[in-house]
Amino acid sequence: MSIKNKFKRFFDLEEDEYVYEEVVEENGEETGENNEYPPAHAKKNKQNVVSLQSIHQQSKVVLVEPRVYAEAQDIADQLKNRRAVVMNLQRIPHDQAKRIVDFLSGTVYAIGGDIQKLGPNTFLCTPENVDISGSISEMLEGE
Repeated sequence: MSIKNKFKRFFDLEEDEYVYEEVVEENGEETGENNEYPPAHAKKNKQNVVSLQSIHQQSKVVLVEPRVYAEAQDIADQLKNRRAVVMNLQRIPHDQAKRIVDFLSGTVYAIGGDIQKLGPNTFLCTPENVDISGSISEMLEGE
């Protein structure tokens, strides 16, 4: 068996069609092996292949309204679990809201995500698997 056939068999690239091979034995006689049908020992283990597009993974968007700075870690955990977070910071004192935004800015930077201000005291934090396009302030200016 040639190295090419070994690689095909190893990576399961062989087609269903088998070809005629001539084998030369050690004594110099040619024997023809017709491999039109697979030999009994050559069972194929074909696995079911599923395209990635057919797998539907549902994304989540988490809405939070923190009341204390300690909830920032819970929001960061949501981001680490690849969930988008919309934060409403209206019910928290301004200095604590700034600290939360600073903390989450670092978290978003670390995971390669994005943070955007949607309105006064409202922010959208997304992990790297969520792409944000457009801007709300651009839409408001167009009206």
